[in-house]
Amino acid sequence: MIQLINLPKIVDERGNLSFIEEQHHIPFKIKRTYWIYDVPGGEIRGSHAYKESEEFVVAISGSFDVVLHDGKEEKKYSLNRSYYGVYVPRLVWRKLENFSTNSLALILSSTVFDENDYIRDFQNFLEALKSENR
Repeated sequence: MIQLINLPKIVDERGNLSFIEEQHHIPFKIKRTYWIYDVPGGEIRGSHAYKESEEFVVAISGSFDVVLHDGKEEKKYSLNRSYYGVYVPRLVWRKLENFSTNSLALILSSTVFDENDYIRDFQNFLEALKSENR
């Protein structure tokens, strides 16, 4: 189930600290970490779903929107703080948009990169959901 997850935030006058622990704050073991940055104005990242991969998305710097579609409805999550993020389960269509200047999106993934895990066509995504009886 898609969910917004608050992360620990240790406040200190010298600077705050937050962290993520696999299988504690997020419901999977981290197999891959990647980040998206230097996104030109108006560009959209993502626009796909995964057959198996789960992800956790955090705005480490700046802001952007994560738009998720579960096959029935679309919902937008505006991320703009580094102490919370959105958990995206498998078989959810995702896109990232509305990136602010100098934004940095950190994505933690439950799988290593595999091009065959991607569903890049929305109609194919809907068909995959039907075959899962969702």
